[in-house]
Amino acid sequence: MKYTVRALLGATALCSAAALAHAETLTIATVNNGDMIRMQGLTDDFTAKTGHTVEWVTLEENVLRQRVTTDISTNGGAFDIMTIGMYETPIWGANGWLVPLDDLSEEYNVGDILPAMAGGLSYDGTLYAAPFYGESSMIMYRTDLMEKAGLEMPTAPTWSFIREAAAAMTDRDADINGICLRGKAGWGEGGAFITAMGNSFGAQWFDMDWNATFDGEAWANTLNFFKGMMDESGPAGYATNGFNENLSLFQQGKCGMWIDATVAASFVTNPNDSTVADSVGFALAPDNGLGKRSNWLWAWALAIPAGSQKTDAAKQFIEWATSTSYIELVAANEGWANVPPGARVSLYENPNYKDVPFAQMTLDSILSADPLNATVNEAPYVGVQFAAIPEFAGIATDVSQEFSAAYAGQQTVEEALAKAQALTNDAMEAAGYR
Repeated sequence: MKYTVRALLGATALCSAAALAHAETLTIATVNNGDMIRMQGLTDDFTAKTGHTVEWVTLEENVLRQRVTTDISTNGGAFDIMTIGMYETPIWGANGWLVPLDDLSEEYNVGDILPAMAGGLSYDGTLYAAPFYGESSMIMYRTDLMEKAGLEMPTAPTWSFIREAAAAMTDRDADINGICLRGKAGWGEGGAFITAMGNSFGAQWFDMDWNATFDGEAWANTLNFFKGMMDESGPAGYATNGFNENLSLFQQGKCGMWIDATVAASFVTNPNDSTVADSVGFALAPDNGLGKRSNWLWAWALAIPAGSQKTDAAKQFIEWATSTSYIELVAANEGWANVPPGARVSLYENPNYKDVPFAQMTLDSILSADPLNATVNEAPYVGVQFAAIPEFAGIATDVSQEFSAAYAGQQTVEEALAKAQALTNDAMEAAGYR
């Protein structure tokens, strides 16, 4: 009996030593938003379960995209896991730049991922990134200021109502801006917002022959409406405000309305961070009477670059961070309102989550976004706030810089659109589309 116990203890020690010998240090590149920062604070749970440790490289959104794109396209090997989205995943998967996630565990339950998210993170039927959270965009607004203005927010408002409400809620003396929107340059910052807004005005990036369409009436209407409304009712310096800047303004009580990612709902309703947490309402993103709303579709997702030497450990982290168990871990620590939304069907079937005030509006917004038919007129590309072609990121970054310069008054809207038309057509011709 003693021999048996000693043998078992010896075997256990050997197993522990083997586990430690195989413990890895994973380097993860991620975006500096609240949900990702929350995940970093819970990483000890992953280390306790697996023995693997994590080094975080946390970057502002535009910088993150630049760093990970450069690294993966050159096979730089700087990261074991990258935070990427619906734009990059299918393109990089097709290029062989990502490790396919086709062997995740049965317990992980890939089938529980919302179809809109799984579809956008796959190429040729294979999942190449797992959604940490999914999002659309919606209106977040101050119910007290709306009431004070004598208005009532419709569930599905028009842009004309939003502009009227923004003007009515603006109080410059009290430092309250009627509306806060992204104007910051970057294809995924202000570029994403104005593209989604443009869809509702009948605008699109390309016609069916891949010609740019910035010389058309729809884009002029979009930019002139946006700039006019923001000059009337937006914050000073809105041309350089992105997600994080507007989040901060809203939490400080300086915005009557904010149209942005649905994921922000948990931040603006958290009384620990938001001074207006008890007076926030939600509505669908606006339309313009043309049959398309201005909400986007996105997932921040975790993927493994093909150059990683730590694939097994990286898959363990992805399973940990995007699982139902992780959602329950966040709920236990910070409440159900703060769990990562929009990724799993089961979350929206969970009775604990159904009482969260923004849960249904988030799901409705996600389900109403159609990346296959995002524009009023037929377009040759898929994507809501982006065109899913490799050239788009570079082109749209340049175009967004011209738009931001117009918002800032450095050039006219007409000049910005003319430059956008020329640079887009030049790039598409050089890439062989025209």
